[in-house]
Amino acid sequence: MVYQKPLVVGKIRTMIFGAGGMLGTELCAVFQDAVKFKRSDVDITDKKKVIESIVKTKPDVVINAAAYTAVDDCEDNRELAFDVNGIAPGHIAEGCKLAGAKLVHYSTDYVFDGSMKEYRETDHPNPINAYGRSKLLGENNIVAKMDDYRIIRTSWLFGVHGKNFVDTMLGLSARMETVKVVNDQFGKPTYASDLARKTAEIAGFAPGIYHITNEGVCSWYEFASAIIGNAAPCTSEEFIRKAKRPKYSVLVNTKTTPMRHWKDALAEYLNKRKIMV
Repeated sequence: MVYQKPLVVGKIRTMIFGAGGMLGTELCAVFQDAVKFKRSDVDITDKKKVIESIVKTKPDVVINAAAYTAVDDCEDNRELAFDVNGIAPGHIAEGCKLAGAKLVHYSTDYVFDGSMKEYRETDHPNPINAYGRSKLLGENNIVAKMDDYRIIRTSWLFGVHGKNFVDTMLGLSARMETVKVVNDQFGKPTYASDLARKTAEIAGFAPGIYHITNEGVCSWYEFASAIIGNAAPCTSEEFIRKAKRPKYSVLVNTKTTPMRHWKDALAEYLNKRKIMV
């Protein structure tokens, strides 16, 4: 296990890119005093503005939660995907190096091809779709341009402030007699609120790559069945999508303490969502 002194939130100067997204909103709740940039404030593909904003702010830690995460859309919009997910993290890394700041950046389980049943931080990436390839490029650009980075790979993210699988299932369930969900793709659901809180811990750890998810492995069908009562299993061949998905994208955390089980996190999210509605 890799461990250093935990970050003391509130005693460091933090800035967040992607503050308006699902994860970014949760990060803003954890890092309340952070300098926060939404896409309307700073487009991370604008190299000059990104570097200027970092150097001017002089942060101790920069957290990049900005990304193009629509997996199927990335197949049709590859240039945009590679600009946002691949090239832009390099701009942020350059700014961090100039300012002497740490960088925390989020990547994905989709950097792996699914040929193994689980993946550790040291396993070799081999993405099979445009989204995964764009995110891997982002990882590589960060590593090439700075040393003081923490790349957090996560998976199957859900949360209050954005489109996600849980809300999609609830919406489909209300309109359809049965909802077909693939039962041959396996991973780990992750609650954005839990990931945001864990980020404060990871920022105090040694530089490197971290696999951070909620605990517990399931198929998309098993995940759906925990959300709705009318899910029906099907195969990937029966449910063709534009982007190929890895059969297995289970991320194994070997460097830090585990987060709670995804079922416990889901129960909290569903309760919170019910209260908000």
